[in-house]
Amino acid sequence: MGLVSGRRRATSNASSKSSGDEADDDTTVVEPDQGNVLMHIISQLRPGADLSRVVLPTFILEPRSMLERITNFMCHPEMLLPIPEIDDPVQRFVSVVKFYLSGWHIRPPGVKKPLNPILGEIFTCYWEFPDKTKGYYISEQTSHHPPKSSYFYMVPGHNIRVDGTLKPRSKFLGNSAASMMEGTAILTLLNRGKDPAKGERYILTQPNMYARGILFGKMKYELGDHSFVRCPELNLAADIEFKTKGWVGGTYNAIGGTIKNEKTGEVLFELSGLWSDEMFIRDVKTGHKEMFFNASRSKPSPPLCRPLEEQDDRESQKLWAKTAQAVKDRNHELATDEKTKIEDMQREEAALRANDGVEWRPRLFRRVKGGPGGSEEGEEDLEWIINAQIDGHTHEKQTTQILAIYPILQGQQHNKRISIPPRASISGLSTHSVNTPAAASEPSAPKAASPGADLIDFGQNDSKPVGPEPPLDAAHKSTTKIQEMLSATGTKSENKGSLIDFHENMRNNLPAGGVKRHDTSESNDEFVDALG
Repeated sequence: MGLVSGRRRATSNASSKSSGDEADDDTTVVEPDQGNVLMHIISQLRPGADLSRVVLPTFILEPRSMLERITNFMCHPEMLLPIPEIDDPVQRFVSVVKFYLSGWHIRPPGVKKPLNPILGEIFTCYWEFPDKTKGYYISEQTSHHPPKSSYFYMVPGHNIRVDGTLKPRSKFLGNSAASMMEGTAILTLLNRGKDPAKGERYILTQPNMYARGILFGKMKYELGDHSFVRCPELNLAADIEFKTKGWVGGTYNAIGGTIKNEKTGEVLFELSGLWSDEMFIRDVKTGHKEMFFNASRSKPSPPLCRPLEEQDDRESQKLWAKTAQAVKDRNHELATDEKTKIEDMQREEAALRANDGVEWRPRLFRRVKGGPGGSEEGEEDLEWIINAQIDGHTHEKQTTQILAIYPILQGQQHNKRISIPPRASISGLSTHSVNTPAAASEPSAPKAASPGADLIDFGQNDSKPVGPEPPLDAAHKSTTKIQEMLSATGTKSENKGSLIDFHENMRNNLPAGGVKRHDTSESNDEFVDALG
């Protein structure tokens, strides 16, 4: 059940490629036996159907989770790290656009779909840079239906922070499948901007992804539609079109776009080329055109991860280890079995929560505090943001705050105080995502800490009453006064209990003949005493 796939090595001269040559890039040829496997999904599909609920064959899977695949965005640090030190605002914005375009060429050979993260899945990693600084990445699956992957990236030594939530929405389009990559990322330069507390923010969206020929013919991967990079503070915006190849003409992997001043409408630069190879930028005012980014000559910097033995059962690489290895070995039967075990566990957890009325909450992220006047106004599209305050006055302090959220570096010990305790064991697997209801038993309290000393506040320091409430003092002045007031407006109940009977008092005050509505002249509705 072999798979013939590949990505041909690109030449440095993009203009020498014909559309026919380019068509072989990122193409998977489905062999006859695999084509038969593909037929099993046809009965599940209708044009426009949601692919998130369709079982796909494992031979088109990438052996890593979507939470890990997001890191492609950060794999060209040489494009990102110098940006905060660029003083010219237009050149700073252009450099952000270059960084944004630099990651799209990083993808597996052929047409591959990353593994769908399960609810509560976590992935962390880091980068080590030549100047001895580090970049840190933390992500969590904050929703399963619809899928939402929330992530946080920061380089304290370079004043760079990224917050994002990816919301892929898959559709079946006949012989093609589309992943509509909804969601937003916010890149913040912490040393820039009019408000030092917020920094200079860049809002980024993503192109959509298409897999052509999923039922017959050659499978082809494409990026398509418009994406945007905007900096409201600078009044600058980039509109980038990822062009799909037409039926008659065109080429694969082409881009086109503009960078303009949103306030004046003036177009400053034009973008062109291939996102998989050479891209160019032209200054509209001077007409000068130059190489913007050469993907074929750029080497990505993959992140570093803790070894599997140090990872929690809910972390991506450990969670999917058996599935990923089977995919790499092209043992698709085993890959399907291992993948099904994880998916069944997730369904069992969801059923248990529904049965017990438990609302699931992320471990590492919280709801954005947006809206007018909110502390995170303008970030509402993220929905979820890292549940930690990263506000240290030094880079070292910021690094300490980041590492306190969740283990990232090799050998780092897990801080159990930030974990949401599991409610019950399911099939012997980790159940960190099955959160406890408010009435469930709490873990043993940690040692007393001063208020505000915790990086993340889970309310463990909130004061709680101990033991039963003390009884009321019948002789107390306030108790006597209340009793006198009640006795003045009612009579003692006949059952000699402690209740006051107001029924007779109310009956005596009702007008004779009952009560009628007077809101309309024709109303005949009559209100009577049901106990009369």
